[in-house]
Formats: sequence, structure tokens, C-alpha cells
Amino acid sequence: MKNSISEPSPTSFPNSLSCYFFATRPMFLVATLMACLIGVAAAINSGVAFKPVLAIATLVLALMMHAAINVINDYFDALNGTDAINHNRLYPFTGGSRFIQNGVMTLKGTAYLAYALLFISVLGGLILTYYVNLGLLMLGMMGVLIGWAYSATPFRLNSRGLGELCVFLGFLGLVVGADYVQRQTFSLVPISAGVAYALLVTSLLYINQFPDRHADMVSGKRTLVVRLKPEHAVWVYLVLMLMALLWLFGSVYMGIFPISVMLSAMPLLFSLYAFYVLYQISQKPAQLLPAIKSTLASMLSHALLLTIILLWNAS
Repeated sequence: MKNSISEPSPTSFPNSLSCYFFATRPMFLVATLMACLIGVAAAINSGVAFKPVLAIATLVLALMMHAAINVINDYFDALNGTDAINHNRLYPFTGGSRFIQNGVMTLKGTAYLAYALLFISVLGGLILTYYVNLGLLMLGMMGVLIGWAYSATPFRLNSRGLGELCVFLGFLGLVVGADYVQRQTFSLVPISAGVAYALLVTSLLYINQFPDRHADMVSGKRTLVVRLKPEHAVWVYLVLMLMALLWLFGSVYMGIFPISVMLSAMPLLFSLYAFYVLYQISQKPAQLLPAIKSTLASMLSHALLLTIILLWNAS
């Protein structure tokens, strides 16, 4: 097994606070940051007055919730043994945080951290709902349920081949939620703005499951990649990318967004390269790191360009 960076060890962190922080896998929280930026930009693009305090509160709570979901995932993947037997992992992208497996945190300590983060984010969401309206409560409850049920028993939705749907709905919900806090009513605009990004985030989850395929199969996690033959599974990645492209084109064609939004499709060339790599070596997990990084680059670059374009064309 070859890792891109060193895995954590009990001596990696000088104090408990830094240990708890890195246990949340903070480098992946940028996906939530970009979803919130798209949502806020969608509201501003519609002529909604920017509310910076509410935007910051939304971002902090969304990051807290994502952090809780990451730690919950680590806890349940330790319980079912998936991460312990994952010898093909490409850390830090696949195989979990390794905090439990490498003795940095105990199983019980991980559970305490996960549900403490979840409690704080839910409490903060209720406070934010007081300042917005009850529509936000509905969005928040859906997000919490999807994020928790993704890994937790008895649902274990990712193990039932529904992980991609969870990620898609979760990140689309973040875009809609960030827009809702600004707009304080529901709109189709954030859905139009967020679908392509949510599909690209889903493609990152999907490609990350290829190195984990053997461990998932042995531990009984029936992810979509496990359920499909490798030569068939690779095409799902291409479908996700094409759906994102078609959605952007459709949004422009229907007049929802100006043609300049198509510039945000340019980073999908990274996804096309990732698919080429995946198609060539889908059964060689150790060689998939360039494809995973290209997928990440596609996702983040699209989100940044889309945010800039929406703000530039604000009414």
C-alpha cells in the first residue's frame, strides 16, 4: 500500500484539541464550504440582499454537521471492521481517518466526539431556525437524517448501495439551505445552481470506493461499486459527469442562467481525464490516486467558477 501522506499516529498531535480537529478530516470540509458559497451566490444572483451574519452562521453549522458525519462514518466503519482490513486504501482520500485503527483515538472516544458535534450542530440549527423560519428546520432535519443514516445502523444506506444518492441529496440540500437562509423562502434557483456540483461531489465519493472495494466486499458493505462488476462500475462515473454537464447546459438553455455559466463546465475536463484513468486501471487501486485528485480538482474548480459567475451576473 502506498499513501500520499503519512497516516496519523498517537504522537502526531500535541494536544487533544488538535487531535479532535483532525479526526473530523478537515481537508474534506471544503466540499461543504463550496456548497454554501454556491447557495449564497444563487441568492445574491436573484437580487437578494446579502446577510453576512446569517451566511457565516450557516457555514459554521454546515461545517460542524459535515464534521460530525465524517466522525460517525469512522465510528461505524470501525465497528463493522471495514477500515481495519482496508489494505488498498489511498490515505487520506479513502479508508477513513485511521484514528481508531492507528491508536490515536478509542472507539468510545470517537463516538463521543461524533455525537457531541452532532448535538452542537443540531442545537445551532434550531437557534438559526428561530432567526429565519420553520422551512429551515425541515431542510436541517432532512440533512441530519441523511448524514446519520448514511453510516449508522440499522439504516447503513451506503452499505445498501444508496450512498451516492445520500451524497447527492445532502450536498444539494446544503446549496438549497444556504440560499434559503439568505432568501428565507424556497426557490428553484439554488436547485438549478446546485445539481451539477452535487453530482460532482457524488463522483468523488464514487471513485473513492474503488480502492476500498475489496475491504467493503469482505466486511459486507454492499456499496454500488461492490454491487457492480468493475468493468461495468467505471461507466457510472462517466454518467455522473455527463449528467452534470447536461444539467448546466439545460439551465442555460432554459434561460435560468446566462451562457457564461457554461464556463463552469470547463473543469469537467479533469473528470474526463479521471474517467480515462479509471477505465484503464479500475482494478489496480494503488494507481488511482491521480484520478481521485483530478475528480477533486473538477469538483472544486467548478464550484469556484460557478460562484464567481453567479456573483458577477447578480441582478
